[in-house]
Amino acid sequence: MRGAVLAADRPRPHVIIQATEHPAVLDTCHALARLHNARVTMLPVDGDGLVNPAALAAALDEDTVLVSVMAANNETGALQPIAELAALAHARGALLHCDAAQASGKIPLDVTELGADLLTLVGHKMYAPEGIGALYVREGVALEPVVYGGGQERGLRAGTENVALAVALGAAADLAAHDLATGAPSHLKHLRDDPHRRLDAALPGRVHLNGPAGRRLPNTLNISIDGIHGHDLLAAAPAVAASTGSACHSGTRTPSPVLSAMGLDTGKALSAVRLSLGRWSTSTDISTAAAALSPRP
Repeated sequence: MRGAVLAADRPRPHVIIQATEHPAVLDTCHALARLHNARVTMLPVDGDGLVNPAALAAALDEDTVLVSVMAANNETGALQPIAELAALAHARGALLHCDAAQASGKIPLDVTELGADLLTLVGHKMYAPEGIGALYVREGVALEPVVYGGGQERGLRAGTENVALAVALGAAADLAAHDLATGAPSHLKHLRDDPHRRLDAALPGRVHLNGPAGRRLPNTLNISIDGIHGHDLLAAAPAVAASTGSACHSGTRTPSPVLSAMGLDTGKALSAVRLSLGRWSTSTDISTAAAALSPRP
């Protein structure tokens, strides 16, 4: 993002993001505003955490150089309408960056269909080792280097490449592509919906889904349960590995900024629990988790 804005060489470049972006995007924009005179517009989201394309169309102007919208939210799994947003950005001459860290390996991603000019992903979200990621740059897009010095990474990031981690990322991507081709998303979706049904049956009227019912990642379930804080619920269920928000900030006891941006009040935001399923999740795991997370009335 910094590379795209600085390469645009505008007196006051305009960047548009949306309210539930990851701190990696939010903090980069704060730095661009502080250090490089950028003007940043933050689009609101609706109750499902989705951006209204009409809001982006209204925010675009002749100074807009970059729009950045994540493919999938890391807390709710909400899938943004990237292709539609990209078309709007391109019509005004702006680039579209997509943070696909959470979506990669879980749903099919095609940069051509999405219309993304820049797309980022991280390895550990698809079972590669931590510390490796990838950036897609559409041919012809100019970027200011993130690290200066050598000619590595096409001159964009100096420093000798970690070949072992790069190979590991490639291997993980191959395995993820195989999973996608053999129906893993449908299987995960079935497993994801099972604990929701079980908890809803055990706690009628108290379980509320956070995020869209349909337009979300197949492995992500974010719910609020009336009458109990998420931290207290997880403390009472030590056998369940889950979080009350982003895994990056799972130790905090403040309302999730993502859920707050979606309009949840403090009580419902603090009662949220996020369950994420993975490649090795089983039906037995789901039954165990649902039973452990069903608090007594």
